[in-house]
Amino acid sequence: MKKADKNLLQRNLNTELNKLTDAVSEDMVMIKHDDAESLFKKFSAFPCQFVSVSSMHLLFVVGVAFISITGCNRNVNIPGNQTPNSQVQNPISAPVPAPPPILQSSGDPNFVVNVVQKVGPAVVRIDSARTITSPRIDDFGDPFFRRFFADEPQPRQRIERGSGSGFIINANGQILTNSHVVNGADTVTVRLKDGRTFDGRVIGEDPVTDVAVVTINTKNLPTIALGNSESLQPGEAVIAIGNPLGLDNTVTSGIISATGRSGSAIGASDKRVDYIQTDAAINPGNSGGPLLNSRGQVIGMNTAIIRGAQGLGFAIPISTARRIAEELINNGKVDHPYLGIQMMTLTPEIKDRIGKLGINITTDKGVLLINVIGRSPADNAGLREGDVIQSINSQSVTDVEQVQKLVENSRIGVPLQLEVQRNGRNLQVAVRPAALPVQRES
Repeated sequence: MKKADKNLLQRNLNTELNKLTDAVSEDMVMIKHDDAESLFKKFSAFPCQFVSVSSMHLLFVVGVAFISITGCNRNVNIPGNQTPNSQVQNPISAPVPAPPPILQSSGDPNFVVNVVQKVGPAVVRIDSARTITSPRIDDFGDPFFRRFFADEPQPRQRIERGSGSGFIINANGQILTNSHVVNGADTVTVRLKDGRTFDGRVIGEDPVTDVAVVTINTKNLPTIALGNSESLQPGEAVIAIGNPLGLDNTVTSGIISATGRSGSAIGASDKRVDYIQTDAAINPGNSGGPLLNSRGQVIGMNTAIIRGAQGLGFAIPISTARRIAEELINNGKVDHPYLGIQMMTLTPEIKDRIGKLGINITTDKGVLLINVIGRSPADNAGLREGDVIQSINSQSVTDVEQVQKLVENSRIGVPLQLEVQRNGRNLQVAVRPAALPVQRES
């Protein structure tokens, strides 16, 4: 290219860039770029339309990279005969940009609307009420005042009400929700999207996985198809529907942020679930509602959030929820194997601290037993505090999560062969799992 032509091209690019910067306010001077041509390519490489100055101002806080990548509305609908760069005459031919990943998976920029219209009627609101009884505190210790009251203080009672979400999995009225939504409830009321309300009956609940099944007495209900949660990948588009904070039929969307989050990782060590993490907005009241893929299939059940954080929501994989629901429907309960131990992952720091207490640990890896519950399967098998589990059924274990998974996947009454290190020696101990004694909320 001749120098004169190149200078002309540079001036044309500068002119187009000036038009863009004028449209998005003086904040644009914050952008740093090597030259006009490189920056212009960044803007033209993404199929988005620029939004108004008032909304763009927030995007500038995190810099130009955020503008060029996320300064688009995911639901931008561009007419077939118009492209986002139709106003820019760029003489340099370039490959047609690929659509964003979310649109690639669905093939439809309005997939959220289509999913909501398809499955929204099968998402329900669940209201529950339970009576809480607590001992009455004797406020009057003076015998003078006691004469005016009954000799035996009466227990206090109060009604605790809660609200959550659920989704219909069977046209005859079976609904999947969280255990904590209906735990200990005296009454359960189910409200459909069309406004109808029904008295609900809890078929069964499992606090260990936080899954419950409720049924209502009606027929021909809309249902949601259950998808596959075994092959999910971070970055996949997801949709959450529920009733957060009493705002019925609320829809939010986002992506899968991570998979396989253990209960201990999110502060729920009493739950035996590998959670799906999502940035779709989830709030109190979303509990029990569906997390959907772009095809409108349930891939998770929204369950937990981390308070004070943003974009950190967690859902039970539908593979786990489906398995537990089938057992609840068939048996009314779920029995989980347990050994009766409290444990922690062995680290160099913990090894050093334990050594100062006079406990001889020669291995650097494994799972340390810090408590063995009396009369438990572990106690009956002879496990002791300070033992370090090295393997279970010849499978090496190095952290607590691995032990929990192996125990959860075992069978009640069928012995597990544990290799443990004790005082520098390796021992083989057979432990026969028993059914986990579940303690429900009072």
